[in-house]
Amino acid sequence: MADYVFPFEKLEVWKLSKAFATKIYKNTENFPNEEKFGLVSQLRRAAVSVASNLAEGSSRKSKKDQAHFSQIAYSSLMEVLCQLEIARDIGYISKNDLQDLRSDASKIAYMINSLRRSQTC
Repeated sequence: MADYVFPFEKLEVWKLSKAFATKIYKNTENFPNEEKFGLVSQLRRAAVSVASNLAEGSSRKSKKDQAHFSQIAYSSLMEVLCQLEIARDIGYISKNDLQDLRSDASKIAYMINSLRRSQTC
């Protein structure tokens, strides 16, 4: 018997967001210890929030509620981008890593916006 697949697990944007959160975890592993409860925690929580809000929104019955959670996911993604820029300015991540993460974030942002548009029609 096949395992049940929840609605959010079918969303390509959720899959990419989950992979993005994993990348954020890996990229923050070597941040200084004094950032453990600062930038590391903030980046990780915001990245996880993207995928989590997409999952939570998929469980909502009304399109308006779904769109609300998609908007929160998008906002969390923008928070991650801001924090990544700060991490780069401080020298915690390389220019190449930042470009790679920004590329992922651009794809996710486009997909979230497309999803949100479909939820508001």
